[in-house]
Amino acid sequence: MNSDFKGVVIDAGHGGTDSGAVGNGLLEKDLNLKISLYLHERLDELGIPNELVRSNDETIEPADRVKRILGFYGDGSDVIVLSNHNNAGGGQGSEIIYALRNSDDLGRMIAYELNSIGRNVRKVYQRRYPTDYSKDYYFIHRNTGNTQPLIIEYGFVDNSIDANLLKNDWQEYAEAVVRALCNYLGVPYIPVDNEIEGVYVVQKGDSLWSIAKRFGVSVNDLKRLNNLDSNMLAIGQVLVIDESNEDSIDSDEYYIVQKGDTLYSISKKYNVPVNKLKDINKLYNNSLTIGQKLLIKDNGDEIDESTSSYDIYDVQKGDTLYSIASMYDISVNNLKDINNLNSDILIVGMKLLVPKKEEKIYVVQKGDTLYGIARKNNVTVTDLINKNDLETSILSVGQVLLIP
Repeated sequence: MNSDFKGVVIDAGHGGTDSGAVGNGLLEKDLNLKISLYLHERLDELGIPNELVRSNDETIEPADRVKRILGFYGDGSDVIVLSNHNNAGGGQGSEIIYALRNSDDLGRMIAYELNSIGRNVRKVYQRRYPTDYSKDYYFIHRNTGNTQPLIIEYGFVDNSIDANLLKNDWQEYAEAVVRALCNYLGVPYIPVDNEIEGVYVVQKGDSLWSIAKRFGVSVNDLKRLNNLDSNMLAIGQVLVIDESNEDSIDSDEYYIVQKGDTLYSISKKYNVPVNKLKDINKLYNNSLTIGQKLLIKDNGDEIDESTSSYDIYDVQKGDTLYSIASMYDISVNNLKDINNLNSDILIVGMKLLVPKKEEKIYVVQKGDTLYGIARKNNVTVTDLINKNDLETSILSVGQVLLIP
């Protein structure tokens, strides 16, 4: 976990006499509380320090809400505030609002995780006070010191489609926030359903006896399958639970992520570069999930051969789908189709498939200069020199130059 991080404050918006938005049988205050209690329980399980602003249906005035928020871990940038809300106004989809003083990194990570489960995210944005553009519009942003507050609007309760989704899928949306937070903090993510293809991720309170009883195997079999010399277990440890998966934790093609693993340690163990591991597993950052199955051998059967006509592009800060599409001379829709994207949200470090660029060459003619060739091909002289490893600006007729 990031050593500069103190904790997460979970704020269930509204409450008591303030019901918030109302529609389609939903009260915003109740839904906000359910989501917040769920986040609290999951962060406890994952060992992430956190506190709840409210744990029941009570009225909290804005000044008191701020006082509670700042009372847990202070007002520094090492504190994350998640203020859970639901919208009204007839729209559809989620929104994430971050403070003027903060970057959009965590907001975009949450948006990415919501998109990955099919949830539409309308936008990740900031909102300014109408009479003073130097201030945030919402008091949760404006009055909470240097913390990192995010308002997460999960959906619109007065939209019948959204309301139905919120009733059935609110837990999935909250879990998406948990995954994003783990990625942001560098904390190993353990899924709620930790039975992953014949293996089990050890939870708080587990023992070999309880796990053996749960899966109908003997303690001795569990110890034999997992080469255990004692009955000691560690939270996050991955155990094989049946004979058919005995080789799945450490095989020639796959590796099951254990507690403490990093991409660097796995790459060193299998002599595979980190970037190669990220490429073949389509990872957009260095975060790993305990129990995650990583492909460690690029064997053709596992990798889609249709990607051979594409290069990998690492998303940079400031990139947009439009800027990347323009760079590779394709449409935004084409870029989204290639990468199965259902939104315009990008995250720094995310990997995108882009068309391969063929090398363009130029044969030097009589009278040519580097400046003239550069201007003709809309590049700089420095680009030409670097691309062709030129040590001089002198050209010869017939010389072949690569055009960046």
